[in-house]
Amino acid sequence: MNSSIKLGAVTAASVRFDAEMMHVRLSDGREISVPLEWFPRLRDASEKQRKNWRLIGKGVGIHWEELDEDISVEALLRC
Repeated sequence: MNSSIKLGAVTAASVRFDAEMMHVRLSDGREISVPLEWFPRLRDASEKQRKNWRLIGKGVGIHWEELDEDISVEALLRC
């Protein structure tokens, strides 16, 4: 792993969900998977609501307008 990569240099490219996890594809090709339990608003949301996301700050974060939820890539990388 290249430890010289700065956190802000890696951004989100896409988001997908399965029954228990959120999967975030990163701009460098990696994918982060985190339990939906960590994000109660997303856990309790419908599939339609979860799919209604957009990238913010050129991919430094992910936003769900209807759910009032924002998640930063930096926070996911620190988990």
